[in-house]
Amino acid sequence: MSNGHNIMIIDDEKIVGDMARLSLEQDDYEVETFLNAEPALKRLEEKDFDVIVTDYKMKGIDGMEVLRTVKQFHPAIKVIMITAFANLDTAIEALRGDVHDFFPKPVKIKELKASIRRALEN
Repeated sequence: MSNGHNIMIIDDEKIVGDMARLSLEQDDYEVETFLNAEPALKRLEEKDFDVIVTDYKMKGIDGMEVLRTVKQFHPAIKVIMITAFANLDTAIEALRGDVHDFFPKPVKIKELKASIRRALEN
């Protein structure tokens, strides 16, 4: 049974999306995963999501472009960014883009879940 919250995960590492999906589904979230941003952004035209978790660095459309697109067309959706390339410049760029939270990889699922709960409370 779903808790009514829809989460989208975009990460070009299949294992990251699969592990996050399995863990979040245990908390009754509805989760959809995508290996790249193009089909994910198309899916946003068909379904409402509450939170998007996106990788920062991906081929094609990267996480910053996902953030800009979401904030332009779906400003109520909270975006959480994860990256294996965490540095101060990356974090500042994401925060200036109004990202809800920013995590270096490997992401601790407990921290990700807490961030999603905070996003849903706001």
